Amino acid sequence: MKIVSYNVNGIRAAINKGFIDWLKATNPDVICLQEIKAMEAQLDLSLFTEAGYKYNYWFSAQKKGYSGVAILCKTEPNHIEFGTGIESMDFEGRNLRVDYNDVSIMSMYLPSGTNDARLSHKFEYMDLIHDYLNNLQKEKPNLVVCGDYNICHEAIDIHNPKMKGVSGFLPEEREWLGNFIDSGFIDSFRYLHPEKQEFSWWSYRANSRANNKGWRLDYAMVSEPLQEKIKRSVILTEAVHSDHCPILLELKF
Repeated sequence: MKIVSYNVNGIRAAINKGFIDWLKATNPDVICLQEIKAMEAQLDLSLFTEAGYKYNYWFSAQKKGYSGVAILCKTEPNHIEFGTGIESMDFEGRNLRVDYNDVSIMSMYLPSGTNDARLSHKFEYMDLIHDYLNNLQKEKPNLVVCGDYNICHEAIDIHNPKMKGVSGFLPEEREWLGNFIDSGFIDSFRYLHPEKQEFSWWSYRANSRANNKGWRLDYAMVSEPLQEKIKRSVILTEAVHSDHCPILLELKF
């Protein structure tokens, strides 16, 4: 099973940059999108259907042009879970899950901490989602939580490890991500590539992408019962429809 996760920074903008042709060529079974910045009614869904994704699910933020997640599937899931039931998280459209017989897959978009108010919201979200996923693992032990976590875990995950005072690399954020992994998840990329430095996000400023001054903010976290199923986990740096690039996870059932 091939799963892709991609913060598209606006699905309509990504489509204008060739996203659909890229999707057809990459051909995942499931693709999790974050930061779609669109309502379902604003999209031409036939584009996704014609690309092979008849089953596409959208969970938008209440605020137009902001946040939102989606999952596109080639085969119909057994169940789709829109949001978490926690209002402070769901009004920004940050969680969507599809369940299959062998695996449940969540598209998650963790808030960024761009200012004090947003940082406070980010920490609240981090506490709530951790509790939510701890409970969910009891019900759905074979769980993949893909998405933009907006946190670099280790020094190897950021181009400049001295940026300790910047949200995304704060000690408290990194500690939370470590605790998240310790609660029963595997960072699939780091599991297969312990020494590899690759990034999934670059600022639009200062020619950051050309100079590879990036951050690894996007993760395919795999619950421990699926550890033996992890076949491949890579970062697809050649895709340029966004300030992020997609990540790919392959599970062998």
